Formats: sequence, C-alpha cells, structure tokens
Amino acid sequence: MIEIQHLSKTFQTADGTVEALTDVSLSIQSGDIYGIIGMSGAGKSTLVRCINMLERPTEGAVLIDGQDIGSLSEKALRQVRRSVTMIFQGFNLLMQRTCLKNICFPLELAGIPKAKALARAKELLEIVGLPNKANAYPAQLSGGQQQRIAIARALATDPKVLLCDEATSALDPNTTHSILQLIREINRKLGITVIIITHQMSVVEEVCSRVAILDDGRVVEEGPVGTVFSSPRSDAARRLVFPEGEQSELPGTPGERRIRVVFNGALATGTPLIAQMAIEKNIAANILFASTRSIEEKVYGSMLLGIPGGVEKVQEATAYLQSMKDILVQEVTERA
Repeated sequence: MIEIQHLSKTFQTADGTVEALTDVSLSIQSGDIYGIIGMSGAGKSTLVRCINMLERPTEGAVLIDGQDIGSLSEKALRQVRRSVTMIFQGFNLLMQRTCLKNICFPLELAGIPKAKALARAKELLEIVGLPNKANAYPAQLSGGQQQRIAIARALATDPKVLLCDEATSALDPNTTHSILQLIREINRKLGITVIIITHQMSVVEEVCSRVAILDDGRVVEEGPVGTVFSSPRSDAARRLVFPEGEQSELPGTPGERRIRVVFNGALATGTPLIAQMAIEKNIAANILFASTRSIEEKVYGSMLLGIPGGVEKVQEATAYLQSMKDILVQEVTERA
C-alpha cells in the first residue's frame, strides 16, 4: 500500500516561490491500477517524482507498506527504487545498446550475474511480446515497441510498483490501447501496483479502477473512476469529463431542453441508442455534442442532446435512457 500524506512541494525560481504541490493526500491499494489526471501544469509529474523521492517533498511523507521512504538513507532508497520503477513518455532507452542489453542494464547495476541477467531479459522480451527484437536497437523500433522495451526494463528488478509518467502520450490511439492492455495484463499476472499519470481521460477510463483529479497542485476530487466520471463534482473534473463545457453554448432548436448522457461502460448495442429511442419512444433527439469511445464492447464518454416537446418529453427520454445499465442522465438547465 502507498500512502501519500499531506505532501507539499515548492520550488525557488528567479521569479519567486512556486507551489507545485499543496497538501496532497492519497491512499493507493496494493495491486491497484490508479490514475492521477490533470491538465498541463497541474503538478502530476512532480507528484510521481516525489513518490520515489527523485524529488524530495518540502513537507509531508510517502509511505510504502508502512515505511516512510523519505527517512531512508541514500543506499536504502536506491534499494526501494528497484521495487518502484518508472516508464516515461520519451521511453529513455539507451540508443547505443540493443534491446536485450537495455533490459539487462538495471540488473547490471544491481550486481546480478551476466548469465542470470540475460535469462531474465529474454523472459521479459517474451512477456512484452517482442522475443524477436533482442538484437535490435531502439532506433529500429516503432514508438510502441520502444515503450514495450521500456516496460520490460522497468520489470527487470521485479518491482512492486510501476509508475507511468505520461507513458502513452507520444503514441497513436491504437498503440496506446495495446500498451494499456499490456499494463493491465502485467498487473493481473504479476500483481504489480500501477500508478498512471496522464492528461488523457480515455487512458484512465480504459484501465484504472480509481482516479485522483489534480488541479493547480491540489487533489480536487478522488474516487472510483465510474463515480468520478459519471458525476464529477469539481470544476477541474467537469472540464476533463465534459470537454464541450458544463453549460454549453452549442446551437440547437429553439424551445428544446438539453440533457447530458454519460456512458460509463454501457454495453454497446447493434442499434445506436439514440436511434433506438426515436424508434421506440418517438423522441427525435438532436445530438448537439458527442465524445464517446468503445472499449472491448463497452461505451464510455458523453453526449449532449436537445429534446423537443417540453418537460414531459425530457422526463420520458431520461427514464428511457437511465433504464439502460451504466448510463447516467442529467438535465442541463442553464446556459453560459
């Protein structure tokens, strides 16, 4: 278990003091896949670097399995970092080394015998699905393949925790999906706790069970992904979940009322839901905005609908849509 207790971090700059983190407290259960999401400048990367003490917090503590790692000697802290490893947006591979030797590198630093290190590296190439790339160099690989090698290297020392700092930000959507599937498989098979730092809501939706929303260095919301994304309470969470705006100015038909439909893992159907409602209930909804995605036959995201016909039609549409599992409907009653 990882406990972050009242963590603050300030930096001194030429322009004065910058408060990167302010009184951050989180509890992350062992074996969880935990998301920390926020916009650029929210303090996400500073927080992840404080978790393994690459950045020393100004105040507060980080406890891993009850041990305050900030109180450890440098030698003891190096040992902890072998069990709390990181992958990065830029992969950080050694370009002059082959893939096999990149994976061996942390084992060399740990003093593992060469034969044992090579055997472990070959096992890890199998785990990440690149057994035929042992003698290739990073420059010969795609971005997704480089990230797989980086993951293998991070797993070399049998860590308990894997920190992912914007690890999919440089990848296209299909490659991102395959990397997230690999992370999920590693989590399930090896029981490794995964902390994912990202600005992409879709990444958190796909693999995380809990999420913390970071804004201006503070945790403004935290909880199960489904709860936070279905009914966000903070302004920061609403900006992430509803990119069209909390009170939309999108044009529609005069006199219509507006509802927001949030899909939180609803099963995809053969007939589009809004068309199905039109056929079954004779409600011709106007789709004003839609940001949805299907992941393994489940739908995530939101829609903004215009409903003609007054209060009764809105109530009828709401009842119909909410009768479906994992769909939340909210009326948008004001306009910005």
